[in-house]
Amino acid sequence: MLQDPPRHSPRGVLSLKAAIFIDGGHLRVLARQAGRAYEPDYIGKIARACIAPDESLLRNLYYDCAPYRGSPPLPVSGRPAEFRGSDAWLKELAAKPQFAVRLGTLKFRGFVLKRPDASQPLSDSDFKPRFEQKGVDMRLGLDIAAHAAGKIVDRIILITGDTDCLPAMKLARVSGLQVVLIRFPGQRLAAELTWHADFVRDADWPD
Repeated sequence: MLQDPPRHSPRGVLSLKAAIFIDGGHLRVLARQAGRAYEPDYIGKIARACIAPDESLLRNLYYDCAPYRGSPPLPVSGRPAEFRGSDAWLKELAAKPQFAVRLGTLKFRGFVLKRPDASQPLSDSDFKPRFEQKGVDMRLGLDIAAHAAGKIVDRIILITGDTDCLPAMKLARVSGLQVVLIRFPGQRLAAELTWHADFVRDADWPD
């Protein structure tokens, strides 16, 4: 794995066709830690900041889950907890040019104690909901495999911190595609991800 080469497009050299694959859950955590508002227009700015001048963007593929909607009973009182998150922002993102949104499912897995040493007696406020994403990694991996098998692009630009992507990254490289892994300020990438990427590209948070 090498650092991303200088970003320039020599005169007369054809640009490389690229697709950006975005792990939405991963990017959302990083953006919020950096104090950035996570909404469709800003996600579009982030994607544009990850493209080099010698690359021609085919598409941004964004993977996430719609917010959970349901009324499970609270762990102490038994009263229904109301989860009514909106997926309007995902629909707005899907309507943007060169964006495709792939949705998994967010499963409710019960309530867990916020602190193991919570005092007795317990109340509903001592617990927090636990959710699990299902189907996101599978969709991301299948799309990378499809792009690799069809030689749809020359480069895959990947925004993730999940080592579950390693098999798809390996397949892309074996198929002749280059894999570029994006790193944001202060982010530490798992060593395994860098081993199976051709380049690590440092990207700044856009204004």
